[in-house]
Amino acid sequence: MQGFLTLFRKELMRFCKVGLQTIAAPMLSALLYLLIFSHALSGHVAIYPGVAYTSFLVPGLVMMALMQNAFGNSSSSLIQSKVSGNLVFVLLAPLTPLAMYGGYVLSAMVRGLVVGAGVLLVACCFVDVPMRHPLWMLLFALGASGILGTLGLVAAIWAEKFDQIASFQNFLVVPLTFLSGVFYSVHSLPPFWQVASHANPFFYMVDGFRYAFFGQADIDPWLSLGIVATVFTAAPTIDGKPDVADSPVLAFLAVAALCTFLLGFTSSWGPIFSIVMGEMFPNSIRGGAMSLASGADFLVNFLVVL
Repeated sequence: MQGFLTLFRKELMRFCKVGLQTIAAPMLSALLYLLIFSHALSGHVAIYPGVAYTSFLVPGLVMMALMQNAFGNSSSSLIQSKVSGNLVFVLLAPLTPLAMYGGYVLSAMVRGLVVGAGVLLVACCFVDVPMRHPLWMLLFALGASGILGTLGLVAAIWAEKFDQIASFQNFLVVPLTFLSGVFYSVHSLPPFWQVASHANPFFYMVDGFRYAFFGQADIDPWLSLGIVATVFTAAPTIDGKPDVADSPVLAFLAVAALCTFLLGFTSSWGPIFSIVMGEMFPNSIRGGAMSLASGADFLVNFLVVL
């Protein structure tokens, strides 16, 4: 328990120390979406009877900020530890897999909830937003932040470098978020796209969360709650693979393998990429050449992922 609390506290301190970037900036981005879309479409779009479009936007923007920041917190923390090599200190600690999972995901949930609450509080200063079912709001907020925190952890475990995390977010998380009904009701879409929207798991999080505000939703909120709850409870399920903590031999081999990898990587290929990219181009074209090389690297990574 002490190890879990230590990891949890470390993750909280990590994003709190750069709160301007991790909390204030996402809040500002969500409010800019609110101002721009409400100015452009308010009075031209009617969604629910008796609900202004500006009010309709608020729950979706809150959920969007919550989900993206929960994902970003767990994914960025783990991939930074992997790339810098300090993940070994977490793995060497006497932590169970569930304790490590809880430390990363609960801290991601806290950041997502803090950002979402901040967006909601500031939006309420400018927009009249009813809150008819606060309990439903809490349930969907907890479920969405937990699912996206877990998804961020999965992405960071899979990724080997920052570009792959960016690809995961830009080509999966962001499109699914924008196509989940944040800015529109799926009932306004053609039949084919309505069916496609129901295949998007993020849609159920946004639609159920919006029901908590207006008492109206595109589908039955109980169905949304059931889907979100099922995914949330299944996320931390641990498979039946051997746990190195139960075997001193496997534990020793794991530590030896990690140390060997770190020694080989940092003393050979590790620093070469940064040095080459920074020194191989003349100063007159260095900025453009590095941008082109990074773009090509990103494109190749994307094609490999496909």
